[in-house]
Order: sequence, then C-alpha cells, then structure tokens
Amino acid sequence: METIQLKQNMLFCRFDELTNDEQQLVRKAMDATDNSYSPYSKFRVGAAIRLADGREIIGANQENAAFPVTLCAERTAIFAAQAQYPDQPIVALAIAARNENGFTVDPVSPCGSCRQVILEIEQRYHQSVKIYLYGTRGVYVINTVRDLLPLCFVEESML
Repeated sequence: METIQLKQNMLFCRFDELTNDEQQLVRKAMDATDNSYSPYSKFRVGAAIRLADGREIIGANQENAAFPVTLCAERTAIFAAQAQYPDQPIVALAIAARNENGFTVDPVSPCGSCRQVILEIEQRYHQSVKIYLYGTRGVYVINTVRDLLPLCFVEESML
C-alpha cells in the first residue's frame, strides 16, 4: 500500500491586487447576487463568466421549494452562455455569495455538480477556465477547475 499526495495550487490575494479586468468580472458576480431568487436559504450567489471574445454573462442561484430542482449561479451563467454563444469558450468565471449579513468573509467554492460542468467546459474547448472565488477577506484565484476536482471523471475515464 502506498500513500499518494495530491497537490493543488491557487493564489489568495486582496481584491485590489487583481487586475482591472479581473476586478470587473468579480464585481459583476457580486452584482449578480441581486438577481438571486433564494427565499428559502437567503443565501444569494452570483456568477459572472467571460467568454473568449470578451462578452460577459451573469448568473444567479434560483431556488425552488423542491430543492433538487434548484439551480446554482455558476450553472445558470454557463448554460446561458452555451445556449447563446456555443462557439465561444469560457475563459474566466467569478463567484460571489452573500447572506443576510452581507458578502461572505471567506470565498465559497462551486458545488460538485458545478465543478463537473466547469470541467466539461474545459474538456469541450480544450482550455482551462480561470476561477475567481470572492470573499471580503480575499479572493482565491484558481487556474483550472482540476485544482478543485483533482480526481475527476472525464471522457478518458471511460476508456
């Protein structure tokens, strides 16, 4: 038996250390929390994505009394972009969340379903999606979803 160590790399920085373009995308995710429909959890999540051509698309979580049909902010943004601009790769994704007390202190990360969708976007376009996770204490900057999902299930897994 052997122990295997998995390593992920990510940056943690202050918001003002991001470039202007990165700050703009994070602000769009923060603003997108206003579009959340979250009457049950009161946990508002916003996402903003940037396409290869520079277009930006937002998404917000949408709850339902039957929780399994709830949809996360990340997937609403990704699916909207894919429906409107299927030929454009997604190059960046920013996520912000707030509760009744304001934006979360620590960044929140995508759920497992969203991680799988982001992974398949990377697979589809053969390029990484840079991810920005916002919290008032700082921002995680992640170069690929594989750093959030190191043992992932992809097409090659079925060979």
